[in-house]
Parts: sequence; structure tokens; C-alpha cells
Amino acid sequence: MDSSEITLEAVPSVSEIPAADWDACANPAGASPMPATSFNAHSKTAYNPFVSHAFFSALEASGSACARTGWGPRHLLARIEGEIAGILPCYLKSHSQGEYVFDRGWADAYERAGGRYYPKLQSSVPFTPATGPRLLIRNDFDRDEIGTALASGVVALCEMTKASSAHVTFAREAEWKFLAARGFLQRTDQQFHWRNQSYRDFEDFLASLNSRHRKAIKRERREALASGITIHTLNGSDITEDAWDAFFAFYMETGSRKWGRPYLTRTFFSLIGESMADNVLLIMARRNGRWIAGAINFIGSDTLFGRNWGAIEHHPFLHFEVCYYQAIEFAIRRGLKTVEAGAQGEHKIARGYLPQTTYSAHYIADPDLRRAISEYLKRERAYVAEAGRELTEAGPFRKTAEPS
Repeated sequence: MDSSEITLEAVPSVSEIPAADWDACANPAGASPMPATSFNAHSKTAYNPFVSHAFFSALEASGSACARTGWGPRHLLARIEGEIAGILPCYLKSHSQGEYVFDRGWADAYERAGGRYYPKLQSSVPFTPATGPRLLIRNDFDRDEIGTALASGVVALCEMTKASSAHVTFAREAEWKFLAARGFLQRTDQQFHWRNQSYRDFEDFLASLNSRHRKAIKRERREALASGITIHTLNGSDITEDAWDAFFAFYMETGSRKWGRPYLTRTFFSLIGESMADNVLLIMARRNGRWIAGAINFIGSDTLFGRNWGAIEHHPFLHFEVCYYQAIEFAIRRGLKTVEAGAQGEHKIARGYLPQTTYSAHYIADPDLRRAISEYLKRERAYVAEAGRELTEAGPFRKTAEPS
């Protein structure tokens, strides 16, 4: 189709977009768990729970991501003959909180120079540092054409909203390259992911580690449960409102210490419990008849995504058991390829989680700010690449010659 037939529209709520249309773009039916190797390989990507209509709806309907909290929805739609062909999830933001790709230094420098950095546009899943598709395009449309229209559309939306910039964060590498070819600056960072090498069970995974790390993990797992703690995995209908109440108390306690004001409301958890419980895994710790700690995970077709953790009692190594080792055991049982354990944390390397590059793309309207950021990002990309190589080399896995 000729690109002149594409019309663009920004809508102020995910509720204005039919769930079937959104999900047909975000998670096309029949998607198989194969990584996209090029921008045109979307039909072979895996199911990602974070880009589902249900997840965005829970964020917005619960008051977690809304104009009042500084996340004003401006979801960009591309239509052809009235049919939604593509979506760029997008928010008009008045701050840089809840993003995990840090641009506060850019904002401070620009404002010291007399500029106005906020508002800005943010294409991401709020409060969720997990890689996934950002240019959501139906399988039966030309991806280059629709993707180009969405990229041009968010630039035009910057001008319309008087935003300083547009940021597409935790994008897939193919989208990162696609947007770079259309004038966006390229940024990288790293997380730590666990890869399933067709392990039979947790012991088989341990056998792949060198003896020092293998012994350390066994000791940590023993000591984590030494105080009479039991671990429970809850999924689907097993997750009751009582369990959500307990988990929310953990989330508030830990979130208040880390961020001052936790991002997600109690209603958010009830909503995802209603709409996507089969894609949720709560790993909960219990002692003396009450829940004392827990972690929430989301289940994709090939990936377990670890998200929030919290506790009201603190015991040695319990965080590692609940967040890392239990996640690995679940992934092995389910035959999942990857565990993504969230943002940051080099301590994850000793637990078998290795560096993985993450990607974001940035449109900066002011040419002077753009030049300064471009130079900075060249140096940052080189640093991230070198750090990833060094950290991978220092990983806990056995060298070929080491006996098991």
C-alpha cells in the first residue's frame, strides 16, 4: 500500500483501543518462541505478557500509569482504511521516574543551558525494564512502511506536544537499528539473564558451574531456609486476594525504602489477577504460618520475567532463593529458554545470570543537545560492550577442562 493511505492518531487511553486490535499488533496469533533476527521477523517472535492489552489496561485503570502520576497516555495508532495496522505505546511524561534508562543527566544539562526538557515522550512499558517489541505491527501489513510511519509520527507528536524528545526504551535490537536508520540516537545498557542449556533439573545446572560457585549456591539455598521457611509457587487460580494483600505489603515495604513512593497501586495487582493470572507466577516464602517475602514473575512463551520483590522479614540469602534459584527451577520445569531478572545487579553473575545488552533509541529535538548526547552515547556504547565482555569472562561456568 502507498504510505499516503496511512493515517496516524494519538489516543489518551489504552481503553480506547479494542483489546483484539491491540493484541493482534502486540502478540500476533501463532507467534512461535523464536527471536526476531531482523525488523521484518515479527511474526516469529515470542509471546510477551508486558505488551498485552491486559497489562497496559491494568496499569492505566489502576491509576498506576496516568496523567496524575506523570504518565499521560498518548498511544500512537497507524491506520489503513480505518483498520489499526500498528501501535506505538507512548506516554507524555513530566519526569524521568519508573523508566530504568536514566536520562536525568541530560535533563539537568539541558535545563542549566536554559532549555526545557519536560515534557518528553516515552515509548515503553511503565515501570518494567524488560525487552520487548515497541513498534507493534500486525503480521499482514508491511512492517517497514508501518514502522516508518510510527517513527515519523512520534517525531511529529513531539512538536505537537512541545516535548523535548522521544525515547523508545528496552526495544528489540532490530527495532533499535530500524529507528537509528530514521534519525534516532542509539543507546545500550546491560542486564543479567539466565539461559537454559536444556538442563534436566537444577542439579544439572549446578554441574555446569565451577566448584566454588556450585558449593556457594548449595550453601546459600540451605541457609535461606534454615529458619523454618517454606517456599510456595502460586500461579493462576492459586493466587488469591489474600496472597495479593501479602505481596503488596512486601512491595510497599521494599519500594518505600528504594524509591520513596512505590509506583504500582494495590488495584493493579487485583486487575492482573483477574485478566492474566495464568501468565503470573508468585514465588512466596512462609514462616510460622504467615507470608514473609515474595517475588512476582510474568510468564512468556519462552521467558520468565522476574519483576518486583519484597519482604517483611529479612533472612540471609532468602532474596537469592526466591528471586533467582526458584525462577531457574521453574524455567527448567517449564522448558523456558531464559530468565530475565530485572534491572542492574552484578551480584547475579555468581548465580548463573550473564550480561545481556539492552537497547534504546532516542529522538532529541534540539540540535545542540542532540550533538552532545550523540557524542556521549558513542563512549557509553563502547564502555557497555567492554564491560559485558569482561563480566562474561568472569562468569561462574566451568571451563571445558575442569572436572565436574
